[in-house]
Amino acid sequence: MLDYNFPKHWPSADELPDSDETPVDNELQELIPGLLKAILLIIWAERMDWFFGIDMAIYHHLKKPVIVPDAFLSLGVRRFYDEELRPSYVLWEEKVMPTFVLEVVSPTSRKEYTAKLEEYQRLGVLYYVIYSSRRRRKPRLEVYKLVNGSYDLQPGNLVWMPEIGLGIGCERGNYSGVTREWLYWYDADGKRYLTPEEQLKESAQRLQQEFQRAQQEAQRAQQESQRAQQESQRADRLAERLRELGIDPDNLT
Repeated sequence: MLDYNFPKHWPSADELPDSDETPVDNELQELIPGLLKAILLIIWAERMDWFFGIDMAIYHHLKKPVIVPDAFLSLGVRRFYDEELRPSYVLWEEKVMPTFVLEVVSPTSRKEYTAKLEEYQRLGVLYYVIYSSRRRRKPRLEVYKLVNGSYDLQPGNLVWMPEIGLGIGCERGNYSGVTREWLYWYDADGKRYLTPEEQLKESAQRLQQEFQRAQQEAQRAQQESQRAQQESQRADRLAERLRELGIDPDNLT
């Protein structure tokens, strides 16, 4: 819950603009958050207490400019209210500050490391994540955690976030037909969660393996049946030969 005391007469999300009308200037600003959300929709499919916004306006004060991160995650809120979904994220309605904010560095701006960092720190966002694929000498992925009111850069390419129950990191993979470095969620053991395409492929492989096992079992059963039939025929032939020799095979049992 937020400590802010918002005036009750402030407008609702339906009455506020739902965007700052600033277009993204990098396709990765859409695809990277889109992949993260797609994975969450699978691994948290049964949970309804979270919301992942992409390029959505966050209203934190009526008289201050809205913030529009590339993506953010809030915990302890309803995933959706009705079929119209959220037009924007209004703090005086939600009463929950996003726990996680992601910024994908654009070619035309570097405010992610200065002004935006300071703003998210001031608001009290617990985790601030910056990703820049153009970096050469510094880490492309930086995860900051709010500690005693200031952001501390967390070490490593994969950072576990216990308050969220997820880790975040980057590695090469394929998404939307593009092979490159992507951001992924990880579990507590450092195992990467699969993308929807990977899960579909894994399910198809598993079904194929089960089908092959079923075929093998059917073949074995058929072979057993054939062997049983052959043994029965052999027994019939031996019985006939015994009868030819004047021996009743029924008396031998």
